[in-house]
Amino acid sequence: EREAQAHVCRSGAGERGDQGRVGPKAVTPPARREAVRIMVDDHDLPIARACQAARLSRAAYYRPGTDWAGRDREVIAALQAVVEVEQRWGFWKCHARLRAQGYGWNHKRVWRVYCQLRLNLPRRTKRRVPHRERQPLLVEPRINAVWAVDFMRDTLYSGRVFRTFNVIDEANRGCLGIDVAVSIPASRVVTFLTQLIELHGRPRAIRCDNGPELTSQTFQDWCKQQDIELRFIQPGKPDQNAYIERFNRTYREEVLSAYLFDSLEEVREISVEWLERYNEIRPHDALGNLPPARYREQVLEVETPV
Repeated sequence: EREAQAHVCRSGAGERGDQGRVGPKAVTPPARREAVRIMVDDHDLPIARACQAARLSRAAYYRPGTDWAGRDREVIAALQAVVEVEQRWGFWKCHARLRAQGYGWNHKRVWRVYCQLRLNLPRRTKRRVPHRERQPLLVEPRINAVWAVDFMRDTLYSGRVFRTFNVIDEANRGCLGIDVAVSIPASRVVTFLTQLIELHGRPRAIRCDNGPELTSQTFQDWCKQQDIELRFIQPGKPDQNAYIERFNRTYREEVLSAYLFDSLEEVREISVEWLERYNEIRPHDALGNLPPARYREQVLEVETPV
């Protein structure tokens, strides 16, 4: 009765809750050969008994192993070359690409190597920024030649995060506008720049970093429609956009870090008042201690002589 009760309470092989397996676990011949070697060398077990325990024939044990890495070296190199460029391709696309390159390997062989390289597992790829050429930071002494744009981040007194989108003209370092909002997607960037173009005219180029709003298709399509050149700086090189970075420091010290804001409207009002002083009154060292508005007048006089 006790044995029957134990049998009823205990789960059997293949049942729910069983800790074992229904059948023997599948092990590759090289792994079984290594298990036999350990039993023979470390535990002094006879080869026949070790092979029987590992479910490996003695013929397979004595047979020399195949150097798959050496045999498939060319397949491995070709597959890795394809995956390095096209990280999101699956097996059949990779196999078709190898056939297009002139390789005649059987798809079963390519699949075996594909699995051994663990390429059949999900691959999480990071979005890569395209290679950017270093843009020389040269000032063109013409208004609306190059605009520089950048984002900043700060918090209200309540802890709510907001962002600012700053736009300056590199010729006179004058700030054309600052957009303040909780979220500034690419569509809002396009709208804000369109308003600035209506007020100040269209720039020939815009210098910017590689943020998602500025690398989005929406923003790039708009720049193409407006015939505006995009000058992306290299990733991790903010010094290549030094003029807007210097402006951001001034804006941070004199506005964002100088006040405790209760609302976005308060941020906008104080920023507008400060921008008027910055452009009309505040002297700029690089402009011969002239404010940006006064320097702009001098540049325009040179551009349009009487």
